[in-house]
Amino acid sequence: MVKTRQPFSSIAVCENGGGERGCFPDFFYSSNKLTTLAMKQFLLSLCFFMGFLQLNAQDAALDNGFKRTTIEQLDLLINDYYVFPDMAKKTGDQLKKQLNAGDFDQYNDLNSFADALTTAVQAVNKDKHMRIRPVPPRQAPEQTTERLVEDKLAQLSWQRSSRAGFREVKRLDGNIGYLDIRGFAPPVVGAPAADQYMALLEGSDAVIIDLRKNGGGSPEMVRYLCSYFFDGKVHLNSLYWRQGDRTDEFWTLEKVNGNKMPDVPLFVLTSNYTFSGAEEFSYNMQTRQRATLVGETTGGGANPGDMFPINEKLAVFIPMGRAINPVTNTNWEGTGVEPEVKVQAGEALDKALELARPAAQAYREQIAQRAKGLLEELIDRLENFKPGQEAALMAHFEACRDAGLLNEMDINMLGYEYLNAFKKPQIAELIFHCNTQFYPGSANVYDSYAEALLHNGKTEAAVEYYRKAVKTAEANQSPNVDMFRENLKMAEQQAAKRP
Repeated sequence: MVKTRQPFSSIAVCENGGGERGCFPDFFYSSNKLTTLAMKQFLLSLCFFMGFLQLNAQDAALDNGFKRTTIEQLDLLINDYYVFPDMAKKTGDQLKKQLNAGDFDQYNDLNSFADALTTAVQAVNKDKHMRIRPVPPRQAPEQTTERLVEDKLAQLSWQRSSRAGFREVKRLDGNIGYLDIRGFAPPVVGAPAADQYMALLEGSDAVIIDLRKNGGGSPEMVRYLCSYFFDGKVHLNSLYWRQGDRTDEFWTLEKVNGNKMPDVPLFVLTSNYTFSGAEEFSYNMQTRQRATLVGETTGGGANPGDMFPINEKLAVFIPMGRAINPVTNTNWEGTGVEPEVKVQAGEALDKALELARPAAQAYREQIAQRAKGLLEELIDRLENFKPGQEAALMAHFEACRDAGLLNEMDINMLGYEYLNAFKKPQIAELIFHCNTQFYPGSANVYDSYAEALLHNGKTEAAVEYYRKAVKTAEANQSPNVDMFRENLKMAEQQAAKRP
């Protein structure tokens, strides 16, 4: 009796050596959570992928018995796991009908037989995720130290070449950031790469995300990257799973390991190659009106799942779930995501730049206007400060700091402007004191505050803060500790001369 088997748990089978759409979806657009076990399975998937690169397409001729047992097992798997049970039965029935009619007799090698099976199932269910692929050969036997080494080498090779799907980042003319992503790896490896690449986009006045060569990937990673472009929590997508009859919701994360860009003009490039998780990213941004999509209608694959072994030679990716967008209550399966600006994929970047330049200019002007308002209000609060307004002043300093207008050095420089240029030492003292509240681990802020106190005749308080500067500098092993000690010595000498 033929029995169904458990899934590979997202072991990948990629077309044409991994260069075609389908590699990242089969890797990651799956039902598995990124637990320790899932991470081990992910490492196996890397090795599976690397092994496929060495797959010999010329197999021994396949006999009819092999074809029959393959289709019987495939029928069982599809009926057990496919997200749409009614369609699963129709798909399996059609496979058996074609088998009995001799439609598969002409295919005598694994690749052509797998392609024929894929064509057959997709002709019924129209599901672009469901694909049958040859299982790559391995050199070392399972559960041996040799296999362990082989797997590790494959993992290292993949990590060096893929960079978790992040291909290129650069700054284009007009201060427009550009990011090319070829796949969404699980956050355990993808998030650190995303943080590094997104850091290089900071300060851009517009951003272009290029998904034209992106075959998809992890929904968790899609959420992570989306979170860079939203404030707070936003419901992006839901995935319904047949197994367990459950629905998982995907909301943006309140925090990422970098600075968010919730207001920057955003453009997403698409092509008919864009698929699966890359389509989800595009659809999330489109339905939340967060980005403008430029390019071609995408491939149309919205049903996530897992890779299952059919036998020792073939495996099948079976969609076990379906996406449900909270805005449209549907998804892009079979239709793709239609961009707002339709152009050929090869023309999409030029068109996006044409749109991004005026958007970036408007964004710059908006930032400048806001900065001007914040700084003018800060100066007004300083010039008209009265006792009891400390909290309000601190809050406005914080607003300027959070807007990227002032850092520790900027605040210190402002204090010296008031102390030396404007000859308003009381305001300078106020500014330096605020800086000590914002940066309590800096020796320099205590030293500057002490200087203003000394200038204003508050010698004892000045000595106290000069001592704090020295203590902090010593704790931090600051190269300027001798200078802080000299300043303390000078203040102590002045204090000793007082009657």
